[in-house]
Amino acid sequence: MFGLPEAWVWDFWLVDDGQQYHLFFLYASRALKNPSARHYRASVGHAVSDDLDTWERVTDALVRSDAPAFDDLATWTGSTVRHPDGRWFMFYTGGTAAPSHSNIQTIGYATSDDLLSWEKAPGPVLAVDRTWYESLADGLWHDEAFRDPWVLPDPDGDGWHMLITARANHGPADDRGVVGHAWSADLETWELREPLSSPGQGFAQLEAVQTAVVDGRQVLVFSCRARECSRSKRATGTTGGIWVAQSHSPLGPYDVAGAQLLTDDQHYVGKFIDDRATGESMFLAFRYYDERGQFVGEIESPRRATWDCDGVLRLASLPVQAEGQSS
Repeated sequence: MFGLPEAWVWDFWLVDDGQQYHLFFLYASRALKNPSARHYRASVGHAVSDDLDTWERVTDALVRSDAPAFDDLATWTGSTVRHPDGRWFMFYTGGTAAPSHSNIQTIGYATSDDLLSWEKAPGPVLAVDRTWYESLADGLWHDEAFRDPWVLPDPDGDGWHMLITARANHGPADDRGVVGHAWSADLETWELREPLSSPGQGFAQLEAVQTAVVDGRQVLVFSCRARECSRSKRATGTTGGIWVAQSHSPLGPYDVAGAQLLTDDQHYVGKFIDDRATGESMFLAFRYYDERGQFVGEIESPRRATWDCDGVLRLASLPVQAEGQSS
């Protein structure tokens, strides 16, 4: 388990450099008192591990920029990939304030030679285009949702793709969540494209998307709490949490409407990564609530993920000793 006594830890992403696992995570001081205030005080921390369970914190990766800037409010969730020339690219969400206590989200990146020291590129490199996506000006959502970039190489070697938490520009207000999409030849210049999924699948937003091969099957992972599911989805009694949709390829099509609820809403922002030693698919998530409904803000120990004979994804139980431990 990874936690900090002085700060809440929540959204995160992982990368394996072949020698160590790297954990990039959002954190904010517990001195804020109110966990809801953490979003506008978020920085990107960094820790390393040999086993995905015991972590050593190292130098922070990113903090928000001085105003005016696209990320002068906060730096939020992203992903990290390696360019063929050896440079590491960290894509992240930049938040800036908008009227009525809202915010505008756009996407930028930073680069590093060693995963430790990061240099921000001028940004943003991607923003909402109302040709396909909803903007704050539409007045239907509490912010301009355009965040959580997940970058992956094209399966056929044609550049790079970015999956984005976004909302379509049509459909019921509570059912517009889509997987936004952009393409790049070089990781530096990006072309926004139409979404890879359609609205009307039961979700107002699909947060912290990840595409992964889990125990041999291609999936799309995302998070959505019950209050941000559509009215019809809420009517089924769902708690919300972390969802897994099976897909035919990393770029879809995704069975979003038929997504399996993998965890309840005590966990959020699930990520899969292969255990380098065993080849097994491992799952990590951050602990959102405890049994009393209090925000926790820690990342749990990894759990093995396997499919059962009925095609349902199962997670191994957490070790007893993982409860209440921090590294």
